[in-house]
Amino acid sequence: MANTSSAKKAVRKIARRTKVNRARRSLMRTQIRKAEEALSAGDAAAAAPILVKTESTIMRAAQKGVVHKNTAARKVSRLVLKARLLTQAAAS
Repeated sequence: MANTSSAKKAVRKIARRTKVNRARRSLMRTQIRKAEEALSAGDAAAAAPILVKTESTIMRAAQKGVVHKNTAARKVSRLVLKARLLTQAAAS
């Protein structure tokens, strides 16, 4: 348990940051799930705006330190690849 006043304050700060980071991570995961569902539905036009919002959410989480930047880039890359394959399949 924290004994000094500075340690007690640090515990309070960490608790606040943890709450914020957990909310950001949850929002990111929800957006990713929505994007994957939209892509699996097969409609590239409907998935495009969701994909843009998802990419923004993922990169914001990386910028805020919730996830590593390479992890964020990998997640965005995989979603974009799925979207590209979907548009190519629709064009064929």
